[in-house]
Amino acid sequence: MKSGISAAFTLAAAIVFGTAGYLYGSKSGAPDEAAIGAVVGTYLETHPELLANDEAPEAADADLNGTQVAAVEGLIRSHLIANPEIVSDAIAELQRKEIEAEQAVQISNITADKERIFSSPRQFVLGNPDGNVTLVEFFDYNCGYCKRAHADMVKLIEEDENLRVVLKEFPVLGEGSVEAAKVSIAVNMTAPEKFSEFHDTLLLDRGRIDGNRAIAVAEDLGIDIAKIRETMGSDEVGATIEESYQLAEKLSLTGTPSYVTAKEVVVGAVGYDILKAKIEDARDCEAATC
Repeated sequence: MKSGISAAFTLAAAIVFGTAGYLYGSKSGAPDEAAIGAVVGTYLETHPELLANDEAPEAADADLNGTQVAAVEGLIRSHLIANPEIVSDAIAELQRKEIEAEQAVQISNITADKERIFSSPRQFVLGNPDGNVTLVEFFDYNCGYCKRAHADMVKLIEEDENLRVVLKEFPVLGEGSVEAAKVSIAVNMTAPEKFSEFHDTLLLDRGRIDGNRAIAVAEDLGIDIAKIRETMGSDEVGATIEESYQLAEKLSLTGTPSYVTAKEVVVGAVGYDILKAKIEDARDCEAATC
């Protein structure tokens, strides 16, 4: 490829980069110039007419001079203005590649840390503890989406006798959520037979959840509150929450609910049908030892 064309790619990237930085504002950071330049470069390779002008150098090792730079930049800018969909197409392609890259890292981390994700003693299991497929849910008691998704989880467990559901405390919605998580973990440690009822009651509570509300629910269920308060201050409770934070960071989880199977990470309250399909996909994967 001519070095002149390579320089044109760089110019195209610079032009698109400014627009992309604006259009791409919904993400946490602006797109990488080299990455979006590669997308534009691919486009230019399939549109050689953009570089077929009198100012373009013909020698394979030629470099663009100042006049040629201005000519190529003007040509590309004019073409992008006339065809603005190129910019959105480039951004969409970049987003697709970034999502694919993130998913590949997530899958790798699921495999690398599968013991803590699926079999940690610092978790509670719903459904069939010996089921042939596992769905992990990271949740927060103050998460409205978690509350709405609860009915989907109940239905999935009722319909699938081989489904194993792992719950992981992931308090991300303030200090009240952290307090409630500590009570919840203490309930699991001191009265595991009561945990499922405690979890359902607290998760479906319509008010703001904090430590006091969680204690009240535990007390209503006849759980020894003195033991709960004593256990809440233990190192194990703190270690349980910290483990969830560490796993969430490795899996790039930023909100709740988030689900993990042997095959992928599923973010958000995606609904019963999608969760069911993901579970079946994971069941096939676990059977084949993916």
